[in-house]
Amino acid sequence: MADSSGRVGKSGGSGTGKGAVSAEQVIAGFNRLRQEQRGLASKAAELEMELNEHSLVIDTLKEVDETRKCYRMVGGVLVERTVKEVLPALEGNKEQIQKIIETLSQQLQAKGKELNEFREKHNIRLMGEDEKPAAKENSEGAGAKSSSAGVLVS
Repeated sequence: MADSSGRVGKSGGSGTGKGAVSAEQVIAGFNRLRQEQRGLASKAAELEMELNEHSLVIDTLKEVDETRKCYRMVGGVLVERTVKEVLPALEGNKEQIQKIIETLSQQLQAKGKELNEFREKHNIRLMGEDEKPAAKENSEGAGAKSSSAGVLVS
């Protein structure tokens, strides 16, 4: 029964059991990297929208008299200020958001590179990918390629 569960006990064929666990670990690692990449992309998109909102508000307030009252949400509380007080704070926030977006973009590129290296290292193919280049590689180096089994991720 131990063989039907996919795990091998102490006797015989420990290499196959180790391979199954290894494949599961590879898939889990790959999915974790993809999830981290999606999280970075999501956060970057969210900050891009916030940056656009800041730009819109700044452009609107530049056309208004500096002594005019405006309201700003600070920590969940609506605070009354003047345009003269709010505009520099908004511009500072906008600059900080731009810096964060640049940092996230760099992290996203690094994560994409890490993900591609992981895919190449473990020979991971996604479902729906063109399999012709893989078949071409296998025919050229059949001796070296046949020993490393690829992992197919859906």
